[in-house]
Amino acid sequence: MNLHLTHILDFIETAKHLSEDEKTELIKSIKSADKDLTISEFKLERTEKVKRTTAILLEETIEELEQKRKAIEESNDALQKSLQELKATQSQLIQSEKMASLGELTAGIAHEIQNPLNFVNNFSEVSKELLEEMLEEIHNGDMEEVNAIAQDVIQNLEKINHHGKRADGIVKGMLQHSRTSSGAKELTDINVLVDEYLRLAYHGLRAKDKSFNAALESNFDNSIKHINITPQDIGRVVLNLITNAFYAVNEKKKMHLKDYEPKVYVETKKIKNLVEIRVSDNGNGIPKKILDKIFQPFFTTKPTGQGTGLGLSLSYDIIKSHDGDIKANTIENEGSTFIITLPENKA
Repeated sequence: MNLHLTHILDFIETAKHLSEDEKTELIKSIKSADKDLTISEFKLERTEKVKRTTAILLEETIEELEQKRKAIEESNDALQKSLQELKATQSQLIQSEKMASLGELTAGIAHEIQNPLNFVNNFSEVSKELLEEMLEEIHNGDMEEVNAIAQDVIQNLEKINHHGKRADGIVKGMLQHSRTSSGAKELTDINVLVDEYLRLAYHGLRAKDKSFNAALESNFDNSIKHINITPQDIGRVVLNLITNAFYAVNEKKKMHLKDYEPKVYVETKKIKNLVEIRVSDNGNGIPKKILDKIFQPFFTTKPTGQGTGLGLSLSYDIIKSHDGDIKANTIENEGSTFIITLPENKA
């Protein structure tokens, strides 16, 4: 019992002025108070133990959280480093894809540029002969013949100039395709762009595989005129779709199906304030089970070494950056059509 309560209890027991009943009642109260005090002391002791335990647990929790914080910081640093490496790798892969598409164009460009160069060479040679003939007529004094020859020379020079500009345009197109896009848009004749990439892609494939042949059909809507695009980017998209179409019909041709004639069809169409570019083929089509994957990065159905799996993914990103849309319609064993939709922004 508490020492103070013991003194009080002794005092009550020896007190002469208290009756036995009063002493009994007071002693009972003292013992009850002692019991309550004992319980309180027990609870207080237990509370102290809980506080000490809680403090220890809290300290351990703080230490554990600190370790986790450091681990998260280290993970963040590692993730940041990995992200930078992935971005660098992505840039290299994108550049690799661009160079691959440039390789597709190289043979076609060589073929296309050879035609105007042949014209330039031929008309230059003819013009040289005409000038030599004109000198003779000047010596003979036949000015009427001199004037006729001069007109022929002028016409030849105009043709030389025309085909020289044609060759210059092809070279500029090649350089534009190979360089990194600045993202700057400019008014571009979409029909000319699509037609040029169609021919370049075809001749490029023919240069690699002399046995390849396909019917080319095109239908360009002349009401479109010029639209505001980044030409080298849209050119890459068109080239990728046309190259894929040629690949599809060539693969089907290798199956030696009776009466099969490979065909690639390219069309432009103006629909209200939108411009559509359609690239169709009569190849084997795209299986439905993979149709929703074709625009994913690195997804390809081509054999290893024949495709990066980035062509359609980059095409998708480019078209979206032009506020446009790209989708594929396909029927297995019959062919596919890729549809590009672009806004007709003329300024």
